[in-house]
Amino acid sequence: MKAVRIEATGGPEVLQLVDLPTPEPKAGEILIRHQAVGINFIDTYHRSGLYPVKLPSGLGMEAAGVVEAVGDGVTRFSAGDLVAYASGPIGAYSERHVVNAERAVRLPAGVSAEQGAAALLKGMTAEFLLRRCYPVKAGETVLIHAAAGGVGSILVQWAKHLGATVIGTAGSEAKAQRARELGADHVILYGDQDVATEVRRLTGGAGVPVAYDSVGASTFEGTLASLARRGLFVSYGNASGPVPAFEPARLQRAGSLFFTRPTLFDYAATTEELDASASALFEVIASGAVRIDIGQTFPLSDVRRAHEALEGRETVGASLLIP
Repeated sequence: MKAVRIEATGGPEVLQLVDLPTPEPKAGEILIRHQAVGINFIDTYHRSGLYPVKLPSGLGMEAAGVVEAVGDGVTRFSAGDLVAYASGPIGAYSERHVVNAERAVRLPAGVSAEQGAAALLKGMTAEFLLRRCYPVKAGETVLIHAAAGGVGSILVQWAKHLGATVIGTAGSEAKAQRARELGADHVILYGDQDVATEVRRLTGGAGVPVAYDSVGASTFEGTLASLARRGLFVSYGNASGPVPAFEPARLQRAGSLFFTRPTLFDYAATTEELDASASALFEVIASGAVRIDIGQTFPLSDVRRAHEALEGRETVGASLLIP
């Protein structure tokens, strides 16, 4: 089978398409023939070495496809089921992959493999951010960075569904317009406008109770200065590089703020949590409250270009590799 491997960390040039034996599922595992593979920023962190992995390594945490075989003891799925997964193991950039049956979910009728691969990791991330990391309430105003991006576009729609007023940020007018189409009430062009100044203006000086920041280093100061007293800074990505080290006393001086750096894997640590999160996601998709837009697809063989586009902020919505 064809699969992407890295022998060393670095830029997109380290990505190699190679031939590997098709794996066989062990007890508790399922073999999935991929129909679509999700591309996520965490993949670039693994590739670059920001999040260390044991080398040589595959890449990718999310995909959807058809179960081809099940290992001993598996009762959760049968051959022929359409399933998706979003928590690895690493190696989803491949034609087939073996995963723990307890970490996959069945796709409901009406949700395609492409939608599943585009939605699961990003959508469950949005679910835990909005419903559990900080339970957003109707009438609140929230700040969502990269509002036209993969997770951001889902956050905007879901936050509006919960009754929030959404202030989004974007890097271009085209992406700002996209965020408005998704439901953002206000969009700040963070390259041209001061985020904190605009947030304070839009909130009558109060700031926001929660800010969702996937950008990292370049937006850190603006996000911190946008929060209301006792506000929560949710740092869930590093698109521009990691957040700089800071002394905890800064949080006190800025209004007894809270700071968290969560990951989906701690909010879907059990099969029960995984199923509940996926179920909530599929429910808002089925209701029409959240639309999953696949902005671009790439052949598996064009994986380098896919990473260049993602890191160059050329993408809109979700991106997929097609084996």
